Amino acid sequence: MSTRKAYPTDVSDEEWAFVAPYLALLPEEAGQRRYELREVFNAVRWIVRAGAPWRLLPTNFPPWEAVYQQTQRWLAADCFAAIVHDLQVLVRAVAGRTAQPSAAIVDSRTVRSSPESGHRAGYDGHKRTRGSKVHKVHAAVDTLGNLLAIHITPANEQDRIQVDTLATAIQEVTGETVEVLYADQGYTGDEPAAAAHAHGMRLVVVNRPEAQRGFVLVPKRWVVERSFAWAARFRRLARDYERLPQTLAGLHFLAFACLLLPRLLHLISGS
Repeated sequence: MSTRKAYPTDVSDEEWAFVAPYLALLPEEAGQRRYELREVFNAVRWIVRAGAPWRLLPTNFPPWEAVYQQTQRWLAADCFAAIVHDLQVLVRAVAGRTAQPSAAIVDSRTVRSSPESGHRAGYDGHKRTRGSKVHKVHAAVDTLGNLLAIHITPANEQDRIQVDTLATAIQEVTGETVEVLYADQGYTGDEPAAAAHAHGMRLVVVNRPEAQRGFVLVPKRWVVERSFAWAARFRRLARDYERLPQTLAGLHFLAFACLLLPRLLHLISGS
């Protein structure tokens, strides 16, 4: 066990007991393993929360090269997504909901590119984002705001054509339980409705009240906006610093794992 000074991002004993089986791609006694797996996980949690480059990882963690390589293995094996999907089931159960949702909400947010991700970026003419090219993070959440699916595209790709990709991922992780898909006006049209229908879902476009100006808390839609706000607290997700889109998507699942673990423990202790 490490004797270094603890960081606020470190995983607790209860949290580690839950996630360790998902992360142990090799046995504890494997000859290739040189660093404690819990310390590697703590290091990548620090990276995604602090937003620092890999090479600036504090030296009291394992070497950044080892942390980076192990993180790529976890991402390739979808470890973080598996943790989030199982946590989502448990959080819903403890909260008195059905294990899998019958409704989901989709939306996108725009994030600026970086020199690493600029080669796959685009320009969002609708939002008129200033500066460099940007990307879109398309996400689907359940009615509690738990992440179900995520998809990364250049910002010039329209939201409505992403419905098929998101709907496929939603039904895969929920076992085809979602019947209603809520969205904003960006998903208006026959094409997104048909894409949702092909996956057994009814697309409901929730319109903003025309008479109201400024910020309006729109029913259903605010849930996914809150989830984006949760993700924005993780500075590594504030911009697209990743060379590969699947890395950015996987780190979103890591962020939600960090959010859902203490939430589940809190719900259990309070029940």
